[in-house]
Amino acid sequence: MVDEVALRHLQRCVELAEQALEAGEEPFGSVLVGGDGTVLAEDHNRIVSEGDETAHPEFALARWAAANMTAEGRAAATVYTSGEHCPMCAAAHAWVGLGRIVYAHSSAQLTTWRAEFGAAPSPVRPLPVQEVAPGVVVEGPVQRFEERMRELHRRLHSS
Repeated sequence: MVDEVALRHLQRCVELAEQALEAGEEPFGSVLVGGDGTVLAEDHNRIVSEGDETAHPEFALARWAAANMTAEGRAAATVYTSGEHCPMCAAAHAWVGLGRIVYAHSSAQLTTWRAEFGAAPSPVRPLPVQEVAPGVVVEGPVQRFEERMRELHRRLHSS
């Protein structure tokens, strides 16, 4: 269930997505939280600045977790993110054994928004996390953040 703690972490993800957009990146942000509630790491999209289409924050957090956490710690952790993981990030999440995912907007919503804004479709099929990583507990989308995230993506595709 998405409680006040989750909403606070999702709010931070949305702020990171906004920072990414202001830095010329796509608006995605993520926060890795340990099982004890400690924020362990956070990141936002860096595909433009790094020149790497795989520089997604969810992927970066999965790599950080693999290098810095025990298997038990990863399993107890939660990744909060502004947008549902893409298939690459969902696979990375599952391969390193991270716990649940809580996201503000879904891949289906993003696909609809991109079409509305006249943006090119994603080069990767927008699969739900459960289709890529069926063992991962997933919560989202969270309606409270829908309009703000839609607006960030609109700004991206109108520039």
